[in-house]
Amino acid sequence: MTTKRIVDVNELRVTDIPTVGGKGANLGELTMAGFPVPNAFLLTTSSYDHFVESGKLTETIRDELAKIDKASDDTLVEASSRIREAFERCEIPKDLEKEIVASYKRLFEGDKPSFVAVRSSATAEDLPDASFAGQQETFLNVIGEKDLFDKVRKCWSSLFTARAISYRERQGFAHEDVKLAVVVQKMVNSDVSGIMFTVDPSSGSKEIIVEAGYGLGEAIVGG
Repeated sequence: MTTKRIVDVNELRVTDIPTVGGKGANLGELTMAGFPVPNAFLLTTSSYDHFVESGKLTETIRDELAKIDKASDDTLVEASSRIREAFERCEIPKDLEKEIVASYKRLFEGDKPSFVAVRSSATAEDLPDASFAGQQETFLNVIGEKDLFDKVRKCWSSLFTARAISYRERQGFAHEDVKLAVVVQKMVNSDVSGIMFTVDPSSGSKEIIVEAGYGLGEAIVGG
């Protein structure tokens, strides 16, 4: 299991889920298996921890979560909004910024940096008894260092969307036990995008379901 703050996707295996989340670890497995996975690097949970500690956000998270009245959706939404605002006001530590920029430039192998996708990868994804898929955010067509830093912070803050907070509460997951890694991956000009389920997600029956659409996969993952 990796302890580095930033890792290349081809370094990752399924055993790295605790530090890079389900999405990140599975991208590593696909790369190892020879699939044409676009180049990517990941900010591990060590980066998330460094950011939270540097910004002194732990107390803010704890205080805001304590204000939530389980009988009031309004207090949930308000707490989520305040936590996310606190995340997005904080600057990424300079040492981590330098690591991100170096990895971003390496991603394009000496060419001028271009568009990337910035994707959340939570440590509690696709579990046997719970699915956190779709609760955190992904941003497409991100370009330039300033935009990249902004979207990385927004990914981290999306660990505390109202939906994510509520789901963890219902499933009995302690908020401090779930962390977020971030995938930064080269964009491709996609003609068609799709997803395959090896079990029907609606009925649970053991049949393969394929859903696809033209262009990027936003319509699929959003619907």
